[in-house]
Amino acid sequence: MVAHRIDPHLFVVFGATSDLMRRKLLPALYRISEQYGWENRLLLVGLSRRNLDDQEFRVMAREALAEAGLPQTGHADAWCDQCLFFQSLGGETPEDYRALADRLQSLETAHRFPGNRVFYLALPPEAFEPAITGLGQAELNRSPGWTKLVVEKPFGRDLESALSLNQLLHRYFDESQIYRIDHYLGKETVQNLLIFRFANDIFEPLWHRNLVQSVQISVAETGGVGDRGSYYEHAGALRDMVQNHLTQLLTLITMEVPVTFEPEAIRGEKAKVLRAVTPVRPEDVVCGQYTRGTADGQTVPGYRELPGVSPNSETPTFVALKLAIENWRWSGVPFYLVTGKALPSRFTQIAVTFRCPPVWLFQPLKTSCNPNVLVLTLQPDEGFDLHFQVKAPGEPLELRTQRLRYRYAEAFGSLPEAYETLITDVMAGDQTLFVRADEAEAAWRIYAPLLQEPPLPPLFYPAGTFGPPAAARLMEWPDPALLYR
Repeated sequence: MVAHRIDPHLFVVFGATSDLMRRKLLPALYRISEQYGWENRLLLVGLSRRNLDDQEFRVMAREALAEAGLPQTGHADAWCDQCLFFQSLGGETPEDYRALADRLQSLETAHRFPGNRVFYLALPPEAFEPAITGLGQAELNRSPGWTKLVVEKPFGRDLESALSLNQLLHRYFDESQIYRIDHYLGKETVQNLLIFRFANDIFEPLWHRNLVQSVQISVAETGGVGDRGSYYEHAGALRDMVQNHLTQLLTLITMEVPVTFEPEAIRGEKAKVLRAVTPVRPEDVVCGQYTRGTADGQTVPGYRELPGVSPNSETPTFVALKLAIENWRWSGVPFYLVTGKALPSRFTQIAVTFRCPPVWLFQPLKTSCNPNVLVLTLQPDEGFDLHFQVKAPGEPLELRTQRLRYRYAEAFGSLPEAYETLITDVMAGDQTLFVRADEAEAAWRIYAPLLQEPPLPPLFYPAGTFGPPAAARLMEWPDPALLYR
């Protein structure tokens, strides 16, 4: 989150022919190379089981850059031709990893690199263990320079698997080498939560149980599961969104002021918050599953109609839950986490609702109190709105809600991609926006009671609606549409 210096290094990607590599990583790496200058600074080595040569990999990279809308210039061609290389891992045998070690050393010698390496696991979770073990046994966990390992989410599927993955990682890598990546934390608007809270002194005195009535964190998606049915059947909304994205937003909005603006101080405060969250009770959760309907102007098949999905599936595509943080700042304040697919609109927001005055002076005039609400919109239309009461002109006395509005695009134009920010941080060794081992485990402990068999049965809601009505009742909203502001 500060200006970075990037040392010459090899950036080695497992899963170099994956969709994640084509859509996100390659465009981000190209933009970084443009910003920092790629000459004698960055070599990209793609790894896969496929038997490609360097030239075939470069052709694939050019196609990915074109699909991402990046200009096809001489600079892009030169970057692909001079900085991109490919190494097949075949059957991922010890011999394959020794061949990889030889190739990396050969590239470093030819380009006079100091032995700095990033290994990025753009892999499905079941492929983490052989990749980590292969690197460790080939002694690629250490190098003459520095070595870093980036692990994509999901980080485990429950507490037991997260503990097991951490034990495997720590067998070969120090925690200082490990970067557990959640792309939500790379969004400029998410990073700005810390600045918003701790650089503006008018908000910090209000940020506690005496003045805050509730906090709602919402991630709404208009699209359904689509062709990801086989994956989603084993994940569901709780694993796919709540345990990682929404919980990370929760830590940033509730953490205490760190003693310094440094990675370990910030990550330590986030972990403290998670340790103060009480395990979720089943009665504080509403699960839903969408049926056939219309969302975003398109007919959406029901979740159970999708390929790879059981016709009797109880996997939730919607979750609304209430959390409690038992510490001095937040005791007694309900935190609502809401996410769902096939909803009427797409956005990510944090709504902080403040308490009404202790005595409502205007009650004799038959006016009710509408609380002040601070809405932080993280996507799309990034910015924030402060809702407050004013007197409408004329008689009789009437109060109306108005808002102060700020939008990033109006002030700064377009924002950088999250992966671009996070990959730059990895290269520079800044772990501020990455999840620490104890933080990942603490997050799973919160939701462990909900992952026990049998699962909570989902309530059905038509695609294009605001989820099951029971979610509105859980959060004490009079109208389901008020789940989202």
